[in-house]
Amino acid sequence: MSLAIVHSRACVGMDAPPVTVEVHLSNGLPALSIVGLPETAVKESKDRVRSAIINSQFDFPARRITINLAPADLPKEGGRFDLPIALGILAASSQIPAIALQHYEFAGELALSGELRSIQGVLPMTLQTRKAQRTLIIPHGNLAEAQLVQDAEVLAGNHLLMITAHLSGAQRLVQETLMQAVEQATTGPDLADVRGQHYARRALEIAAAGGHNLLFSGPPGTGKSMLASRLPGILPEMSDAEALEAAAIVSVSGKPVDSCNWKRRAFRAPHHTASAAALVGGGSNPRPGEISLAHQGVLFLDELPEFDRRVLEVLREPLESGRIMISRAARHTEFPARFQLVAAMNPCPCGYLGDTSGRCHCNLDQLQRYRRKISGPLLDRIDMHVDVPRLSYTDLEGTPGEPSAAVRARVSAARNLQLQRNHTLNSQLDNQQLGEYCRLEKPQQLLLQQAMEHLQLSARAYHRIIKLARTIADLDCASLIETPHVSEAINYRKLDRLLA
Repeated sequence: MSLAIVHSRACVGMDAPPVTVEVHLSNGLPALSIVGLPETAVKESKDRVRSAIINSQFDFPARRITINLAPADLPKEGGRFDLPIALGILAASSQIPAIALQHYEFAGELALSGELRSIQGVLPMTLQTRKAQRTLIIPHGNLAEAQLVQDAEVLAGNHLLMITAHLSGAQRLVQETLMQAVEQATTGPDLADVRGQHYARRALEIAAAGGHNLLFSGPPGTGKSMLASRLPGILPEMSDAEALEAAAIVSVSGKPVDSCNWKRRAFRAPHHTASAAALVGGGSNPRPGEISLAHQGVLFLDELPEFDRRVLEVLREPLESGRIMISRAARHTEFPARFQLVAAMNPCPCGYLGDTSGRCHCNLDQLQRYRRKISGPLLDRIDMHVDVPRLSYTDLEGTPGEPSAAVRARVSAARNLQLQRNHTLNSQLDNQQLGEYCRLEKPQQLLLQQAMEHLQLSARAYHRIIKLARTIADLDCASLIETPHVSEAINYRKLDRLLA
């Protein structure tokens, strides 16, 4: 047979579109050409494949070889097509049975010796192969990642000879089950390490319970970063669907997926010199940025005013929609970005505004320039603005705070109430759900009206206060939103009060 067809998949954003590798042998001077919009790494595969076939004791056909990667208009990149190309050449030259390739999909990079090397983006490929009801054959180094997808038929090998022996029926590959380490009970730094700061701890618990965005403001060294780093530890464990989506983002970004701790929520803390592309993603073949890598987890922006203002503005859309669309001339790629934003800033350029020591000497102009580095629309999307004051010696030497496990139990209970009632977290309620699940009685409406008039709140801030009050009520296991809940929610709009 001079024509062979092998199934594989490309990696485009979060998707893994099917690619058919067609290999044709014809008479003529020996040559090998690859068509179908291959990028440089794919074009170079012909040299890797030739050496791998020869070093595996197969014959490399001395004929004209044409390899078509269909569809022709889909860009192909990386070394993932080495294995299907090699198998296609062997099948077209009748060295392995071509009929055995029909029910499999292949991906893997070949070494010159014929050994298989790991590739990136295996998780989305495994999900799509399961839908297509085929068996996926990949390098052994990718097996642990692929096995995160339940009910997927995945086989793995370390060498081209192992794959060909399986297809020829000489020695079948066995579907392995890798032993995964048991996850630790803790999920990172413990909240018990935080001394004092009861107001900030309360705000952190409320933010975790409802998925609300949070801004800490206070002098240097008061524990803002310490508090933020403990937020993932009080969040409940991700469901299988949430964890698979988050792991798929890590997979397509080229980073290894930790198969032992894949259900732990991410904590991303980019430096303030990060570019807009680093935050939202980009590149000629778009890759996910920090906001997508923080999907279902926490994005922490320390020293918020030090970020370039144009960089911060790109956060406005994903904070509302939970997704980011990256548009390029050739293609559009969408990544999920449902993250919880936690930011920290000093109250003024020197950092000591309002401190009892009286060390602050910033004038009004300096203070206004500093605060103008953060736009009003971005602040409007942050539900809670919380003061983190300087601690006294008594606070530092006091008893440890409540541990993360105890707080996480209350957070999980409040989230379960929301999911049973709303089928979503309070921070993600739309206007219709807001009117249905967050009704206010006359006293609460009057209190909120006074706050809106005095603080000049926007409609978005009005809705976010109601959602926040609903979360506070859920933590109190209250079926209705009471006046103390609304009052506490209003108190968390600190910067609105300062600007009013």
